[in-house]
Amino acid sequence: MSLIEAIFMGIIQGLTEFLPVSSSGHLAIFKNIFQVNTDTGILFDVLLHIGTLAAVFVVYHRDIGKMIREGFGLLGDAFCNVGLFFKNVFGQQENPYRRVVKNGYRKFDLLVIVSTIPTAVIGYTARDLVEASSEILLVPGICLILTSILLVISDRVQDRGKSPKNVTYTNAFGIGICQGIATMPGLSRSGTTITACVLSGFDRNFAVKYSFIMSIPAILGAAILQLKDIGSVEVEPAEVGYYVLGTVIAAVVGYVCIKTLLVIVRKKKFTYFAVYCLLIGIVSTAGYFVLA
Repeated sequence: MSLIEAIFMGIIQGLTEFLPVSSSGHLAIFKNIFQVNTDTGILFDVLLHIGTLAAVFVVYHRDIGKMIREGFGLLGDAFCNVGLFFKNVFGQQENPYRRVVKNGYRKFDLLVIVSTIPTAVIGYTARDLVEASSEILLVPGICLILTSILLVISDRVQDRGKSPKNVTYTNAFGIGICQGIATMPGLSRSGTTITACVLSGFDRNFAVKYSFIMSIPAILGAAILQLKDIGSVEVEPAEVGYYVLGTVIAAVVGYVCIKTLLVIVRKKKFTYFAVYCLLIGIVSTAGYFVLA
């Protein structure tokens, strides 16, 4: 890997992971139309994912910290209730149970877990379909056009201001399904999930926060699946610095993109990205028939 390639891929990862333009769709188009080799190796892919995860943790460190603390508290109360259940049943006692979901962050934890379940199932079972779809130029083209439609819808939906306490687990499950489907090349994960959140009545700032925090298990899962093949990777000493640089660039660009997207969603400016995705989708679709 060259220095230029590491910088370029770091920028692309940081930009397209969070902006609603679909990184997988662009990589599929580059590969099919321009015959560009977008495979930078398993180790570098994992490091790029770590870089974008770092961006999410930096932007939402307070929320994530509280979610982790309340997650442990939730588990502690749940185990306590199990013990109380056995005491009440076998000891013929009437001890009151602890309230498990007693604040917004505990509800947030459970919502993310509920969303992650369908995402994991769809992502794992459809992985071969997703890989095959990236080889067919028509698929990312159509999916980018669909992304464009979703972004236009997102800008035009009335904000109903839901916070975690008002969001239902059915909402979370549906958003998780959308995130799973968005593994298809050309469907933007952030654009799809933010639109799903807004359609579910989320406050727009919370929609962005939820979309990015719920991406943590998904990105971690994708990285872990790649780790099984990482043992066979050989890295030249000269490339170590390039790998680190690419990871840092992905994190910095990702941080800027998250902050930018917060403003875009709040001001309902997805239309610009919608036009871009529509144009790229049309070019990709046309390219499929021209190159066929």
